[in-house]
Amino acid sequence: MKLSKLPDRTPVKLSTTLTPNLAARLRDYAAFYAETYGVREEVADLVPFMLEAFLDSDADFRRAARAGGAKDSTSSSP
Repeated sequence: MKLSKLPDRTPVKLSTTLTPNLAARLRDYAAFYAETYGVREEVADLVPFMLEAFLDSDADFRRAARAGGAKDSTSSSP
């Protein structure tokens, strides 16, 4: 079969505490997103995509994951 087994797609809830400054910056980012795309999204809906983009863009993390020094579960095969 060409299609490999699908990865686990069960959402994981994560709670965190933000500084007031970071919370304000995230609200500003959501407003900027709305201005850019004409669609209002809640901060909580944007954060997972922001974190994924951050991890995908971290060259040191990708390099370490390839070398086996950091686990990147998106690159492991079933």
